[in-house]
Amino acid sequence: MANKVKTDISKITEKSPYQDITPGNVVYGGGGATTFLTGEWRTMTPVIDWDKCKQCLLCAPMCPDSSIPVEDGKRLDFDYDHCKGCGICAGCCSFGAITMKEGL
Repeated sequence: MANKVKTDISKITEKSPYQDITPGNVVYGGGGATTFLTGEWRTMTPVIDWDKCKQCLLCAPMCPDSSIPVEDGKRLDFDYDHCKGCGICAGCCSFGAITMKEGL
């Protein structure tokens, strides 16, 4: 049995009538999907120092939200729309190129 989206949750807002809300307010769509800007939850923000970055790419697969894009074998800047600020990338960077800053 394939999972099918039962309700288009992108159309549910605080003004939606109760008939449109999913049973038990269950979310049937992915919370980390590209249509949701989950980065607004972030309290700490990773910042990269490009002078220290060696392009080893160890940070990219460690990111649980795939918020470190890689293109043509080089990492790009963070996808702040989806980064939750967990700090895993900073913790795994052997070169100290990623630091966590409050806010931003």
